[in-house]
Amino acid sequence: MAKRRANQSRPIQRPSRPASRLSSAAIRNLLLSSLPLEEQERIFSALDVTSLTVRELLHKPGELIEYVYFPGGGFCSIVTVLEDGQMVEVAAIGREGMVGVTAEAGWLPPSSAAMVQASTDVCYRMTASAFRREMDRRGAFHGVVTRYTQALMGVIMQTTACNAAHSIEQRLARWLLLARDRIGVDEFPLTQEFVAMMLGASRSTVTVVAGMLQKAGLITYRRGRLAIIDRERLESTSCECYRICTQLLRSVTEIDTEWLRA
Repeated sequence: MAKRRANQSRPIQRPSRPASRLSSAAIRNLLLSSLPLEEQERIFSALDVTSLTVRELLHKPGELIEYVYFPGGGFCSIVTVLEDGQMVEVAAIGREGMVGVTAEAGWLPPSSAAMVQASTDVCYRMTASAFRREMDRRGAFHGVVTRYTQALMGVIMQTTACNAAHSIEQRLARWLLLARDRIGVDEFPLTQEFVAMMLGASRSTVTVVAGMLQKAGLITYRRGRLAIIDRERLESTSCECYRICTQLLRSVTEIDTEWLRA
């Protein structure tokens, strides 16, 4: 199994800027942009804008959450960290969601961590105390976050079942599609060691399966960069979990869009 110690990555202190001057059209996070205009003004006053760096740890196992994050690009992984330091991904979060939903209760599961998988120059950050205050208002923000949390729990349950029941080929196809959706481009940097860690598989197994996908013309992989060549066939190779997870998360902002138009 591929292993990486959770304490090898350390949070990076980065400069931030207020988000209050941004217009609604400029907000890149879908949860925030789906809020009613009158709600956005108050929410944005509690946000600042920062950047995220690959392999930066936003939350560590067993530590209280200080900030919640609304990515405007890139993506992060929620990972379970085992006693030997091995990490396995249970959910990927991009601009469709937020990192730190458990901050509402003021706790973090002792085995959970949040790691940046693809960098972004734009991520909206809110203190955990401000997040709890907004949730206590029981307004539109509370509704959006609650629906997202329910969808995220569905994704985690689906991923757990996928890891137990589906082949490494199906799981790799699912992961690549989810990563591509969040990064927004067909080619991106990726190491086999990294994928093995996320899937809880050995690097040699990932090497063999990635080679099969490349030989079939679905992807190309060279010098740490992967490109998706045939997305349609990659979706066919993936299990139903890609489609189910995507629909779960998409329903959150679709519901709010319909509500705003009513």
